[in-house]
Amino acid sequence: MLGSVPTTPKALQDYAPVIGEERVREIRDLAAPLAGARVLHINATAFGGGVAELLGSLVPLMNDAGLRAGWQVMNGSEEFFQVTKAMHNALQGMLIDWTPHMREVWLHNNLLNAQLFDEDYDFVIVHDPQPAAILGFIAELQRRHPAGYWLWRCHIDLTHAQVQVWDTLRPHLEGYDGAIFTLADYVKEDLGGPQTFVVPPAIDPLSAKNAELPEDVQQGILARYGIDPAKPLLVQVSRFDPWKDPLGVIEVYRAIKREMPDLHLVLIASMAHDDPEGWAWYERTVRRAGDDYDIHILSNLNGVGNVEVNAFQRAADVVIQKSVREGFGLVVSEALWKGRPVVAGNVGGIPLQIVNGKTGYLVNTVEECVQRVLSLLKDSEKAREMGRAGREFVRDNFLITRYLRDYLRVFREMRGIEPLRGESAATAARVLD
Repeated sequence: MLGSVPTTPKALQDYAPVIGEERVREIRDLAAPLAGARVLHINATAFGGGVAELLGSLVPLMNDAGLRAGWQVMNGSEEFFQVTKAMHNALQGMLIDWTPHMREVWLHNNLLNAQLFDEDYDFVIVHDPQPAAILGFIAELQRRHPAGYWLWRCHIDLTHAQVQVWDTLRPHLEGYDGAIFTLADYVKEDLGGPQTFVVPPAIDPLSAKNAELPEDVQQGILARYGIDPAKPLLVQVSRFDPWKDPLGVIEVYRAIKREMPDLHLVLIASMAHDDPEGWAWYERTVRRAGDDYDIHILSNLNGVGNVEVNAFQRAADVVIQKSVREGFGLVVSEALWKGRPVVAGNVGGIPLQIVNGKTGYLVNTVEECVQRVLSLLKDSEKAREMGRAGREFVRDNFLITRYLRDYLRVFREMRGIEPLRGESAATAARVLD
């Protein structure tokens, strides 16, 4: 058995005030034919990053809907996580020196984890490249395709994947029954074998990071970190890595600060154990900030958890997500849900979340980012209007209950269960032709 991750129970009925009773009933109806099905999610880490956050809400909601869902994390050496971080970067378009030794480290760790797999499930969802080879090794050990339907869930943008790394990964995906992607554009044309689906991620509106937060709690958190709520505030919440461009965010801040000297910037990251590169980028970011005490670089190491992130996002005048590559970017929906306008890179899944000019702005350069952020800082009514529109857009499209519905539809499609009345088969399963 791999490392089991405990989750806090959640009740679908608690979401009725947010999404309405009709949506809750729809979820119950979708789940009814799947009652008792054993579901297992496998990923690389229980903490840090969007996948862990998603599973922390999705797994208990699957259980409340009548399935028997669990979450396990794979074991891996430090070298393995260094290799898989390089693999992740290469699949998102960074040119790396992909060596035979790196391939063997990845495969060896997957084999070791396959040897720990000792139960049967109705549905197994394997998340991202780190554990992707585990299915093939289990099949070899058992001399058959393991029981149930196996799906590979890809959370990253494969559009510009480095050929050598994709050619390493692809053969290990072809034995899956299904593959789930965030965008249709991320599906590689040469991927044969699994049935493919499109399911964008979503946020949990009742989680500690997104739930309503009393004003006095917000103010207390800002005071704890030395931030004056009376001064304009920019916030970016992201891992420290080249794709989130923290150095570019500092460049944007400094350009605006020349016109608004009271401006503060908060950069928040969660330092995850499967992201050794994050430490190097953290140090680069600190060096770039220098002795500017209006730049606050925070993480879980400073005691910043989900409640603190919630407070900073709610306190921000503008939230930035200056990504240059992005699988989806859950932090965009998080900020929009809190009624904050967002200025973000026009890449990956971000344009799904931002209606340009209505819920925020999409930008392609530092100069554009400076212009858009400055315009919102100077026009508070426009910022509030965008925030209101953003919250309703997220309510309709990017809440965890919609994500659960989509997974239930995928499971039904895999089992050949008819869609609910009023839904076409293609809509119900979001199947890619």
